[in-house]
Amino acid sequence: MKKCKIVVIGLSLLILILMGCAAPTRTVERVSAEEVSDQSGNWNDTDSRLVAEQMIKDLMYRSWLQDFVLEEDRKPVVIVGTIRNFSSEHIQTDIFIKDIERELINSGKIKFVATKKEREEIREERIEQQSYASDETANRLAAESGADFILQGGIKSNIDASGGKAVKFYQTDLELINVESNEKVWIGSKEIKKYVKKNKVKW
Repeated sequence: MKKCKIVVIGLSLLILILMGCAAPTRTVERVSAEEVSDQSGNWNDTDSRLVAEQMIKDLMYRSWLQDFVLEEDRKPVVIVGTIRNFSSEHIQTDIFIKDIERELINSGKIKFVATKKEREEIREERIEQQSYASDETANRLAAESGADFILQGGIKSNIDASGGKAVKFYQTDLELINVESNEKVWIGSKEIKKYVKKNKVKW
């Protein structure tokens, strides 16, 4: 009886050891951030980056920019406002906003100021400097660069599905508005269409 128990215990330990030595069930492979990876057909980082690049390129080559520079003899100051998600998916609009900001800054044709949320933290820092920083290093209050234009917009989507097939349609609309006059000086739209097939019927 004791021998049977010893054998059972020995086998159990052997199984545990073999399980511990077994190959992991999860593997990780690093890929380039620029690589297109479209697994679900949903809006993804590639869509965000490409849409931002193409829309800001169009924005920079329209007449409003040249008109402003000729009239004011300086680069316009732009701020990115709210980009709303009107689609049926959970889209991280913060990522899209950062892609837009990067393209605006890298264009070299405009000046760019912090967003509303970012300004709150910066203003708090400036206020604290008035009490804790030396007179030589404290930044002045009420010396911010005011924005000439604000960029606003939204992302919409539509799905046309039947059986295991679907066409996913995304439309991104952006508008550049003169902060002082409320005049819309540029309107841009970018469309993406994806054909998706999967085994499950439900979308």
